[in-house]
Amino acid sequence: MSASVRVWDPLVRIAHWTLVASVAVAWVTGDDWQAPHELAGYLAAGVVATRILWGFVGPVHARFTDFVRGPAAILAYLRDVLAGRERRHLGHNPAGGAMILALLATVLGLGLTGWMATTDRFWGAEWLEELHEILANGLLLLIALHVGGVLLASLREGDNLIFAMFTGRKRVDAARH
Repeated sequence: MSASVRVWDPLVRIAHWTLVASVAVAWVTGDDWQAPHELAGYLAAGVVATRILWGFVGPVHARFTDFVRGPAAILAYLRDVLAGRERRHLGHNPAGGAMILALLATVLGLGLTGWMATTDRFWGAEWLEELHEILANGLLLLIALHVGGVLLASLREGDNLIFAMFTGRKRVDAARH
């Protein structure tokens, strides 16, 4: 059995799965059940706000400085993925870091547009409802890409990243970062 190390702390893991559940509830309830839809949206926005704060003060692998990279590093990593020579990362790889930022920003955008739609100033504003729907559909696309990336990385690196997001642990024997 390979040695493992804790990579993702409990707050990161709880936030991840709470966000998964709240987005799922918000998506399923949609326009049909307003109260649970709004509650799920506010929960998701709160989780994202907490995760952003934790990205500055949390443990090393929770911090944005550990996994957020610039466009050149992200593109180089994606080229390496296409060539089948990507490096394994103990925390998030550069593409994963970019995906986290995209997911967090999109959920915040959804929370903001959803809240705005409940205010007197923007009640019934069609452009806002359309923006909210565009963000929701964009989030579904990002989620599909995220899950695909997790499955690809799990296969290529020999780690079960879904299981790791429950346990917080990854094997260390081949990690180079």
